[in-house]
Amino acid sequence: MLLTAGVGAAAALAGGGLAWWRLRPGAVAEGAPADFWASTFETPDGASLAMSQFRGRHLLLNFWATWCPPCIDELPLLDAFQQEQAGRWNVVGLAIDQPSAVRQFLGKMPVRFPVGMAGLGGTELGKSLGNQGGGLPFTVVFDPEGGIRQRRMGKLYRRDLDQWVSASG
Repeated sequence: MLLTAGVGAAAALAGGGLAWWRLRPGAVAEGAPADFWASTFETPDGASLAMSQFRGRHLLLNFWATWCPPCIDELPLLDAFQQEQAGRWNVVGLAIDQPSAVRQFLGKMPVRFPVGMAGLGGTELGKSLGNQGGGLPFTVVFDPEGGIRQRRMGKLYRRDLDQWVSASG
């Protein structure tokens, strides 16, 4: 019984350590997959949202869903951040959800940053950007040249945003 509990605890620690190492808060400094910057998503109102238009400034890319409580909790923070950092940073949300659910949600809780409809394919895109577990929320920070600088699994806090801004110079 104790051996089983010990093995389980060791496995949990190893898994947590691996996740921390892959998603650690330090600078990542690696490029995004080439096809990321060529990606285009439909917005909730049917327009096109091309990722290429966000090169040249810092980009905070946030994967979220309407059924994800921590995702919903951080949306007002991201919305305020977009307004505070306009001209220096872009914020883009990619919804991994049904388009009708996203439209309905944004009708009740609008945000001022662009939202793309990533659907279930967004999970694969998130994995290609470092979210091996596929969990939400997941955030990636890109530098103006398009390189990945930060990754964060889980809910964002103001201190995360402040650290990223100060690290961006």
